[in-house]
Amino acid sequence: MLAILTPVVLVAACNPFAPALEEGSPFGDLLGDPTTIDGFFTNFRNAYELRDLSLYESLLDSSFIFIYYDFDAQVEREWGFAQELESTRRLFENATLVNLRWNQILSQTLFEEDLRARIVRPFNLTISLEGGDVFRGDGNVNFLIIREDTSAVWKLLRWRDESEL
Repeated sequence: MLAILTPVVLVAACNPFAPALEEGSPFGDLLGDPTTIDGFFTNFRNAYELRDLSLYESLLDSSFIFIYYDFDAQVEREWGFAQELESTRRLFENATLVNLRWNQILSQTLFEEDLRARIVRPFNLTISLEGGDVFRGDGNVNFLIIREDTSAVWKLLRWRDESEL
């Protein structure tokens, strides 16, 4: 009888909905350190894949500019912070899945005492929409990121899209 009750008591003492606390941040693998360039790119990917506009907004400088080439009109176009947030909000609301993969950095230049960095990095992007449409694209981002001092978080000031979507 004791052999039957022992497993029942052990199972009753174990609550799978209240696991033991572990050391460190529970989001350590999810959120990157925004004071590092790698952490900036991790948070950017997570903002897209989680479709989290508040996380995405925190990555942008208030003077943000997005620049892209309009192949139909054969001209370069740009928009600012508010348009970027609205465009990204619509994307996040209409997507059922976003998959962003960063590839190896092609070029990284730090300047102005490590307060600015220009990074060119290839990416692969897949966006699945509610209607079943899937869009795939790849290319390079050319980011200018800035920070107030060497302990501050990086913010995206200028994004030049070098893809051919």
